[in-house]
Amino acid sequence: MIINVSSLQELPRAAAQLIDFAGNEKVFIFKGDMGAGKTTFIKAICEALGVDEGVTSPTFAIVNEYKSIGKKIHHFDFYRLKTQTEALDMGAEEYFYSGNYCFIEWPEKIPDMLPLHYMSVNVKVLAEGARQITLEKV
Repeated sequence: MIINVSSLQELPRAAAQLIDFAGNEKVFIFKGDMGAGKTTFIKAICEALGVDEGVTSPTFAIVNEYKSIGKKIHHFDFYRLKTQTEALDMGAEEYFYSGNYCFIEWPEKIPDMLPLHYMSVNVKVLAEGARQITLEKV
């Protein structure tokens, strides 16, 4: 599925489409160049899921946890990891199989740790600030 977004105001619509398309899937990997808008899109998804606290990049913390009514959401940013062992040591796999939402930025840093099934979200920058978001169930 492809979602085209021409402005930030369209992100809530895109987030709702992603949630609908994902169905029961809880693990999402986000791919895209630095500055493509992965964290901004994750913020819109969290808001669509009812998170009312600030959603920020976990670049230095590696994982942030957000709460919504009846839901926990774990937001990972593995950009700074040097090895997969660092993610293993922090218990990342336990989060992935917890049944809670997991949003993973920079999944290429942990290729051997990803679950068998997840939602792949690729954010691509187009002309004039527009984005193309490609969703695929893996």
